[in-house]
Amino acid sequence: MKFKAAILVESKKPLVLEEIEINPLEVGQVLVKLDSSGVCGAQINEIDAVKGKDKFLPHLLGHEGHGEVVECGQGVTKVKDGDKVVLHWRKSPGINSATPTYESKSLGQINAGWVTTFNEYAVVSEDRLTLIPDYVDKDHAALLGCAVTTAMGTLVNDAKATVGDSVAIFGCGGVGLSLIQFAKLSGCFPIVAVDIYSEKLNQAKDLGASHIINSTDKQFIDLLLEANDGNKFDICIDNTGLPAILKQAYQVTSPNGGKTIMVGVMDKSNSLDIWTYPLHFDQELIGSSGGQCNPSIDIPKIVKLIDQSMLDLNKLIGATYSLEQINQAIDDLRSGSKSGRLMISF
Repeated sequence: MKFKAAILVESKKPLVLEEIEINPLEVGQVLVKLDSSGVCGAQINEIDAVKGKDKFLPHLLGHEGHGEVVECGQGVTKVKDGDKVVLHWRKSPGINSATPTYESKSLGQINAGWVTTFNEYAVVSEDRLTLIPDYVDKDHAALLGCAVTTAMGTLVNDAKATVGDSVAIFGCGGVGLSLIQFAKLSGCFPIVAVDIYSEKLNQAKDLGASHIINSTDKQFIDLLLEANDGNKFDICIDNTGLPAILKQAYQVTSPNGGKTIMVGVMDKSNSLDIWTYPLHFDQELIGSSGGQCNPSIDIPKIVKLIDQSMLDLNKLIGATYSLEQINQAIDDLRSGSKSGRLMISF
């Protein structure tokens, strides 16, 4: 089978659209036909090699998607041909298969992780798939692969939010907008959304933020504290990975049991300059890994919330692109000019 895929051939360069071919499925591998994928900031981190030199070039990208099972390798019991599934990067029950490789006439062997979604078809490890009802909108389902589950896990597992907790959310992309909705469902107040783009802030207000603040304002910190009656926050969540923003989030976190949670990943070349004394007592600085979510448990819970109109995923979706427009989607995500999660439709 031959199909199109967007391939990272060289770090910090545009993806290359090429026709590739699958190899025979191995134990625990599942072939999925993609119909939707989100474009996450994590892919920009991969392209820019923020964690260091990329040893796996050329390789495929993408880690949240939705599609239909086409074929199952030996040992797979969790899904069957024809099933609709969410593709996610967090592990869930099932076989953790070998990572697949593909073949390209012009580039040779193409590497991949346990899940990729910037390709018309994907060979996915069984433990990176979760069965989902057929009626769930394909774009909504794709968001359950990362943006929405990460937000839910970050608030519930990392922050352990309770009713009345004050929350400040720095960065209102797909994860940030999802966090706002879960904070509202959890009874948090105030819920303060922080960004540099008015369109994103207005969207945050629509989804439940009690206050919106543009961080380019010279009185930014004063406005932030004013929104919480002059007090520091119980929970501050940074989605940007930018040291200056993370430092501000840390500084406005309450020393009395407050938590600063890092969702965004910092470039390896950067560092964080903070006064660590409060960490010796009750303040916490926490690095989140997808909110520690368990897709097999959390995705069905989120589907129930969608069914009851308790979550609005339509407002999370920004512009939609074809696979051929993948580099434009990445450029738009970099610029921050588009609100909501940017989507690839197959």
